Amino acid sequence: QVQLVESGGGLVQPGASLRVSCAASGRTLSGYAVAWFRQAPGKEREFVAAYSRTGGYTYYGDSVKGRFTLSRDSGKNTVYLQMDSLKPEDTAVYYCAAGGGVITSSIRNHRQYPSWGQGTQVTVSS
Repeated sequence: QVQLVESGGGLVQPGASLRVSCAASGRTLSGYAVAWFRQAPGKEREFVAAYSRTGGYTYYGDSVKGRFTLSRDSGKNTVYLQMDSLKPEDTAVYYCAAGGGVITSSIRNHRQYPSWGQGTQVTVSS
């Protein structure tokens, strides 16, 4: 099973940018769907963005579309989430998840992902 470690979270002001990373070990991410979810206190886990298993397609949640961008470095076995124009409502713990059997119709469903990182806190506040 693949192991995931997130990094890059922090405290930023509204309108700022931040990039969080998801570094994988144990297995290459090739052939895995890789997703970012977030969870704020008292709220459900929310889908943020994902790569399809082939890596050829990306998907974004409605609340982040146009502001957040996925990228990957296959040589480093790492996926990045670039977050621009951050808003206070983006404040949450951001989790990286991976799954080898995730199909497109379920890509936004966190229950489909067996591998998870520990999360990284992103706080947007003035």
